[in-house]
Amino acid sequence: MDTLMMADPPADSQSSASGSGELTPGMVLDGRFELIDLVARSNMASIFKAYDLKTGEAVAIKAPLMSVESDLGGYERFQREEEIGLTLDHPSILRFIKVEREKSRPYLVMEFIEGEMLADRMARIKPMPENDAARIVSGVCDALDYLYRRGIVHRDLKPQNIILCRDGSLRLIDFGLARTTKSRRLTFAGLTSVMGTPDYIAPEQVKGKRGDHQSDIYSLGAILYEMVTGSAPFDGENPYIIMNVRLTGDPQAPRARNPKLTPVMEEIILHAMERSPGQRYLSALVMKRELDNCHMVDLTNRHLRLRAPRPWKSRLRLWQVIAVFVLLQVALFFALLLHFKSHH
Repeated sequence: MDTLMMADPPADSQSSASGSGELTPGMVLDGRFELIDLVARSNMASIFKAYDLKTGEAVAIKAPLMSVESDLGGYERFQREEEIGLTLDHPSILRFIKVEREKSRPYLVMEFIEGEMLADRMARIKPMPENDAARIVSGVCDALDYLYRRGIVHRDLKPQNIILCRDGSLRLIDFGLARTTKSRRLTFAGLTSVMGTPDYIAPEQVKGKRGDHQSDIYSLGAILYEMVTGSAPFDGENPYIIMNVRLTGDPQAPRARNPKLTPVMEEIILHAMERSPGQRYLSALVMKRELDNCHMVDLTNRHLRLRAPRPWKSRLRLWQVIAVFVLLQVALFFALLLHFKSHH
């Protein structure tokens, strides 16, 4: 499926992008990719719309910030995204483009798509219509099923990583935290890089486990919860409290926040967000089938079995959790250093 958008021809005079310094629009990367516009920037990378001088097509260029490029864990995350991305071929997953020649610096080349992040649509439409939400999440389930059949887990599902295209299709993006079932490599980075995003992270990931396909299902259930209720499943003063409450209890019943929801949609959400991985959907394909065929869903009154999260006993407990989390990051960092030293 080719969704590359045509760009205007390049200007006559361009500056060359060297291997040092941040990239900016107007530069030509490796004599092939003219950077036209800065599309987005995070604390990890910049994404540019670029003109491919070889093919005459518009592409997206993702380049790590210099601070990430020089960081061992950040650079490894970027490499992993390219390694996994180049193996994927699915209409609902962002297409990566292989660059045959040696690169002067790290960057990814991907299809350029016109659309908006799911996060932006969720911010604009609160809550989203149930049928629209079901259709979008069904499409994500299809992409996840493709990944799982190839032994790949995304591990960072969130509305910012789902792009809704103008033609009605969608793209799942950002495989920096993804891993294969055969992978043994370690990762070190900040809070959102190691453990996913607090609003959507699965309970087992909060406990320090690597996360598997059922962790992705939990995250997708949390996204669906917010889509149809207009609010995240859990609230808290800071990310650590938000992560902790999902260990001790369940979210409020979706229909308590949006009485217009059908019992079937509530059942699907709560099934995906079971705290125990073994009680969730066995696969994304099974979840997709229920989203596509609501008459097949058995209502089990999951909303009657929800348990409210236990409140924090004191501020001391909060700092204990933070201390454990920081120690875990330090341990992962040194383990990663030893891993790289043993292989170089």
